[in-house]
Amino acid sequence: MSPAAKPTKKKLILEIARTFDVPRFTPAEIEQIRRQLIVRLGGTAGKTSPEYIAEVLESAGRRVALRTEADVEDAYEEEFRDLLHFATLEDAEMCLVRLDELYRRFQAAQDHSGLERVREVAQLGRRRAEMIARNPRVEAHKRAEKEEIMSWFHIWLETPDAFFDWLELRKQSPEFRARFAEAQGG
Repeated sequence: MSPAAKPTKKKLILEIARTFDVPRFTPAEIEQIRRQLIVRLGGTAGKTSPEYIAEVLESAGRRVALRTEADVEDAYEEEFRDLLHFATLEDAEMCLVRLDELYRRFQAAQDHSGLERVREVAQLGRRRAEMIARNPRVEAHKRAEKEEIMSWFHIWLETPDAFFDWLELRKQSPEFRARFAEAQGG
């Protein structure tokens, strides 16, 4: 795709929003749109505030629900509980984006028990991926994906500050592209 044909962030937000069949956008849908932007545009280019996404949706005539501080805390806790869902490579990347956001939040708050909790969840994710990768009853392509995901969790645990730069390079590598062409839509 040529640079001229690349959609703007605003157009991409609206494109992603069209995939939701909802009468109004709650913080949960806005969060999903935000994560999709990170996955589609890459770490730095995809980072977008929920407020900007809400503004774009509202300016396009979409209804957006506001939230209270209690809603923010409830959503945060729920997000932590339901964090480890990664059926695909894209799901795993979104999972690691969320884990990293929690990690950064706890780090900024100097919440050592929160940081430990994030690490425990990441280790659990790595172990889950490993169990599936080692299961001979699982289809070979799924085992390969889980093996890749297992290595992602391992690398994030070892070097969270460099992980997303590494992941962008990894996804561009010929070996990755050849191995996961079907999973990447190619």
